[in-house]
Amino acid sequence: MPIDTKFIGREYPPVTYVIGREKIKEYARTIGDLNPLYLDPEAAKKSKYGCIIAPPMFVVVFTRDVMFNMFTDKDLKINMERLVHGEQDFHFHKIVKENDTISTKGKIKNIFAKGNNDFIELETKSFNQNNELVVEGLWTFVIRG
Repeated sequence: MPIDTKFIGREYPPVTYVIGREKIKEYARTIGDLNPLYLDPEAAKKSKYGCIIAPPMFVVVFTRDVMFNMFTDKDLKINMERLVHGEQDFHFHKIVKENDTISTKGKIKNIFAKGNNDFIELETKSFNQNNELVVEGLWTFVIRG
């Protein structure tokens, strides 16, 4: 059953995530990025940032609950067994630092069909504790027909 386009524009409430030093370090090690700015507090302190910073793709950590809110939206009736990640596009504005409090909101930007497949585009916007835009994301999910 196709996903109804009437849900285009549906917004999901902001989700807040406090950026922890150890989470950054775990993530960096997991992806194999041993940049001292992500791992070494002393090296990071001497940098222009003054503290540990997060790798750019750490965005997937602090935005995931917004995606889950969409995935579990009972009105959409997404068949999770058929869902695959299509693509993602990011526009980075600010560096994410340890102890930042990031608030991410989400909105369904588009729903469309191609062949037997449904596509949902989720737009996310993440702001830090100073209400500065940190990153904008566009996530495309495919529900295979």
